[in-house]
Amino acid sequence: MMEYKSQDREMVFALDIGTRSVVGVVGRPSGERLKVLDIEMAEHGSRAMIDGQIDNIQQVAGLVKTVTARLEERLGVRLQRVCVAAAGRALRTQSGSAYLELSGEESITSEQISRLEAAALAAAEEGLQMEEETRRQFFMVGYTITQYRLDNYPLSSLLDHNGRRAEADVMATFLPGEVVESLYAAMRAAGLQVASLTLEPIAAMNAAIPAELRLLNLALVDIGAGTTDIAICRDGSVVGYTMATIAGDEITEAIMKSFLVDFQTAEEIKRNLRPGEDVEYTDILGLQNTVSYETVCKAIEEPSRRLAEAVAVQVTELNGSAPSALFLAGGGSKLDRLKEQVADCLKMDARRVAVAGSNYAKSVFADDLNLENPEYATPLGIAVSAGLGLLNDSYVVTLNGQSAKLFRSGILTLRDILLMNGYSYADMLGKSGKNLNITLDGRRMVLRGEPAVPAILTVNEMDAAINTVIHAGDRIHFTPARPGKDAGKTLGELLGADFSGRVLVNNQEARLNTPLRQGDVVLTLERNVAPPPRSEAQPVAQRPAPQRTETQGTPVQRPVERTRQRPAERVVQPSVEPTPQAAIPKPAEPVQIPRPLAARTRQVEVLLNGKPLILPGKENGQPYYLMDLLEHSGLDFDHVEGPVHLAVNGVECGFSQVVKNRDSVTIRCN
Repeated sequence: MMEYKSQDREMVFALDIGTRSVVGVVGRPSGERLKVLDIEMAEHGSRAMIDGQIDNIQQVAGLVKTVTARLEERLGVRLQRVCVAAAGRALRTQSGSAYLELSGEESITSEQISRLEAAALAAAEEGLQMEEETRRQFFMVGYTITQYRLDNYPLSSLLDHNGRRAEADVMATFLPGEVVESLYAAMRAAGLQVASLTLEPIAAMNAAIPAELRLLNLALVDIGAGTTDIAICRDGSVVGYTMATIAGDEITEAIMKSFLVDFQTAEEIKRNLRPGEDVEYTDILGLQNTVSYETVCKAIEEPSRRLAEAVAVQVTELNGSAPSALFLAGGGSKLDRLKEQVADCLKMDARRVAVAGSNYAKSVFADDLNLENPEYATPLGIAVSAGLGLLNDSYVVTLNGQSAKLFRSGILTLRDILLMNGYSYADMLGKSGKNLNITLDGRRMVLRGEPAVPAILTVNEMDAAINTVIHAGDRIHFTPARPGKDAGKTLGELLGADFSGRVLVNNQEARLNTPLRQGDVVLTLERNVAPPPRSEAQPVAQRPAPQRTETQGTPVQRPVERTRQRPAERVVQPSVEPTPQAAIPKPAEPVQIPRPLAARTRQVEVLLNGKPLILPGKENGQPYYLMDLLEHSGLDFDHVEGPVHLAVNGVECGFSQVVKNRDSVTIRCN
């Protein structure tokens, strides 16, 4: 029986798990290139993958075992650690924004910027959740800052600046949790440990377009069986990646329909298509047939054109225009006339569209293997990415005792790793419980929710901040923050144990064990004791709520529309902070309250319960509070039959909320 050596730390085993086949590559770093020791490919017997996503885990695991065993036998090495890539088919791109109120006196720190970016990322993820029927787990693949602003002035960096309001816009890319988990599950079933995880378009880029060429604006289009992955580079780095839903299978299906053959026969016809050569095949009726090269090309012309058009649309959308040059990779890149069609759709010189393979030698080589095959772009790219340290996921970082899932290239912070592994911004910073706004004997009160229990963050058993840079071998321990409890009291707890007499809630008699609800109006009758002390529930009618500084509050998140599908903008409510004012269309004939002659301040125009209302400026120059609008709400507070809902710009608030010009105010009985 053959004895196998153990896989040493420098030996790289990469697997490309595609819709049609599994390709395994084993290599070892040699100088600045990767020496490929062996390659093995095997095709799925039936459809175990659908559009790049694993459908049958056990079937995929079985084929992975077959590929692994063949490589082990030829190399005499027991392969245990594998590098893999997730397909770009399920990539979701979403923009998000957040702002942070600052004191204006102290310089902005990197910790504050990190918190602001985390809030914007959380807003982006919340934007994805808006389209889901049920909440799903997403893993962050990467993000870029599209804009910083300080007091509405655009900046490239916020660090060390001073101001009152900092904002950040991000463009983030996510993978649904099930895509990542199914990949890990298949590797576990095959007896392999995942050593690194990246994205297929990033991996293919690392093989086909070396780093020194990325100063140019180039596109890589990897056409597989089920997906077409696209990556764009310029100014020295990969700036974006996306995918098209049409790929090689559409070409195969067109051949099936035109010549009445099964899927496998159609695949053989597609692969063996050569200019000037006839094609022989047996159809499903058992008849032998011969067709010319031109006849097959005519049958696939329409789906081939649709593929070229889809590539052109996605490249233009991601890059903003046609790139300087474009490389085609994957099995679909061999399709005759596709280069010319892509160039035509992008209005490019046909000489600037090429099939990948010529640049592989800059990063990989082999003694006796032909590597210049466009189908090898992704498997070679996975191996190169890990073996040459092009991605941070080429080293192991543990999170709560398990290998962390890592995607990004470049510097990784603790915040990045937590977001990549399914944790949210709320898990890191926590969220205070909701306040309870009530009115007691005409006095507006706010019962405060409990503060969040802070998260525990350690790196190598030392306390760490969320912007701590993570290095190879670091051990992270993370206990998520627990949200604070919402404010809640019964009438008896509010009024005190010594209270005696009758009490009305929303004009209806109530027992002392009645729980209070948002907006309740409480009136005590035959009261024998003084009201509860203000430390229990703070009155807020006499003064506006103090402006929050960065140390008092939490960054406010604003999810923005997705790149492709653009849902309506949604505001994510932070603890108690109001969102930015919503623009209100100016009505033709607004209701106007007569303005006293002595008034000196400007009038305030709002939208109250969907109707325009103009309030004259106050004589004392004070702002308007939500309580000032009660008399204009149309509610009879002497006969209200339920809790009153109060909101400004869609965010629940209390009677003491300052109302500003062009705010949208809601005062209604639930």
